[in-house]
Amino acid sequence: MPLRPLPAVQKEDAGRRTAERLRLLAEQLQPQRRMVHTGDVIYQAGERFGNLYILNSGFFKIVNLSADGREQVVGLKFRGDWLGFDGIAGQRYVCDAVAMDTGEVWVVPYESLLAACAAHPALLQMLHAAMSREIAHDRDSLMSVCTLPADARVADFLRYWAESLADRGMRTDEITLRMTRAEIGNYLGMTLESVSRALSRLARDKVIGFATKGRREVQIPDVGALSAFVQRCLAPAPAMLQ
Repeated sequence: MPLRPLPAVQKEDAGRRTAERLRLLAEQLQPQRRMVHTGDVIYQAGERFGNLYILNSGFFKIVNLSADGREQVVGLKFRGDWLGFDGIAGQRYVCDAVAMDTGEVWVVPYESLLAACAAHPALLQMLHAAMSREIAHDRDSLMSVCTLPADARVADFLRYWAESLADRGMRTDEITLRMTRAEIGNYLGMTLESVSRALSRLARDKVIGFATKGRREVQIPDVGALSAFVQRCLAPAPAMLQ
């Protein structure tokens, strides 16, 4: 289904729900607060697991290092998201978590979290919901990379970014991409050139616009148009008359 832009009232409600969840987490867990800046790493692959992290502000990318030393962006995190679930099973983190902007993360010792969940079932429900959202998004990302043509992948990526902002009550008509073209290509399994061509096509079709020459500020007049663009890319070509 195409994503419809959220009315202002719904955006305010979404932002209020995110703020309420964070308030409850802060009250129940009393986490350590840590300021981060672009490029800061809060945990690295191979590091012993001990904490989960809640993103209170800013943006993060999750990076996996392949056997031959290549970096692969495998996840994006927004306000209210949890980081570090990958370390629970093996007791070591398997990815790096890198800040893409100035922000704040809350550090939650895992043992303390378990004790708090035992005492407060609502907190356990919030933890399970966060895990479920991550599983669902990982599935959707895999489907996008495996099934969508290049232009549609970029459109779907922008749709996801805008939708994530809308879910947090933030504006979606103009967004600042915190990733370079190369990083977007890395995340989507595309070359930098393919990403640039896809963005140019989206702009030519007036699905998006660029506010500056640097093209980091992306204007999205109608988020639903991104979903419609993806559907057009998937539509079968009309049969040729014999």
